[in-house]
Amino acid sequence: MSSSSGAPESWIASFCSLIGHEYYAEVSEDFIEDDFNLTGLQSQVDMYKEALEMILDVEPEDDEEEEEEEEDDEEPSLEAQDMRPNQKTERRLQKEITSDLSIIESSAELLYGLIHQRYICSRPGMQQMSEKYELGHFGTCPRTNCENARTLPVGLSDIPGKDTVKLFCPSCLDVYVPPNSRFQTVDGAFFGRTFGALFLLTFPEYDLTKRGAGVIAGVRASGETPNVINGFYAKNIAPGLGSNHIYEPRIYGFRVSEYSKTGPRMRWLRERPTDMNELNETALATVDKPKSGNPQPRRTTRAKANNSSPMRVETADNDL
Repeated sequence: MSSSSGAPESWIASFCSLIGHEYYAEVSEDFIEDDFNLTGLQSQVDMYKEALEMILDVEPEDDEEEEEEEEDDEEPSLEAQDMRPNQKTERRLQKEITSDLSIIESSAELLYGLIHQRYICSRPGMQQMSEKYELGHFGTCPRTNCENARTLPVGLSDIPGKDTVKLFCPSCLDVYVPPNSRFQTVDGAFFGRTFGALFLLTFPEYDLTKRGAGVIAGVRASGETPNVINGFYAKNIAPGLGSNHIYEPRIYGFRVSEYSKTGPRMRWLRERPTDMNELNETALATVDKPKSGNPQPRRTTRAKANNSSPMRVETADNDL
């Protein structure tokens, strides 16, 4: 394959352009050539050197001894004037080369995936993934009440072979299987468990309450100073959850009781505090100073009401 300029396409560009690899970012060669970024990967990949050379489009070094052995094999066949033994040798060598190439290609894909997991958590990788996020390359949440909120590719494990890639929705804080089957063969470890949360902390300006191009406009577009809670803008903390974003089953207009055998049991998973300041750990950790002058720490208790959510936090002052 060749690019429009006539130069041959790199292995990385070719790999990322394959069908089903749209989630991948193109890792820069400078990142790969830095040995620090590859620490610990050599023990996880077979034929590590050859795989790395394939990723970087480095020509493998010729082995002079193998060339001499091939010349020695050719001489007796010429003396005997019989080409059949030489043809068998060539076929055998071709099969060995084909077998080695398939192993190296498989190792190169694994190695690139492990490098990719680290790259997308770096500054240049995060920037490249943000561009793909803005263009909608990762799709939208299939949940109706999230109203097509944009998702992020994540893995449920950092170990290859454990699970396939999933889509994390910042609006409802849940993960989903990609809707297209071509993505269900991509290893989730190539994106890892860190990327999703780190992405949201790196780009807090995205307005998750809006859809489409409105997300890119940012939280500060209105000119108001947003409320920050635990490093996130309050309006960006699970905007797809809460009483207005929960489906409530009804029969002839009557709500189904939670005590019914067929009633809803997992409603609390979709609940969200009315006042998001209840989740502000900094404010809850502040010390109250009573009249005696002795600081009394404020403790938090989980609500135990039947219809309450684990996300809801009630504060109680210690009695003197």
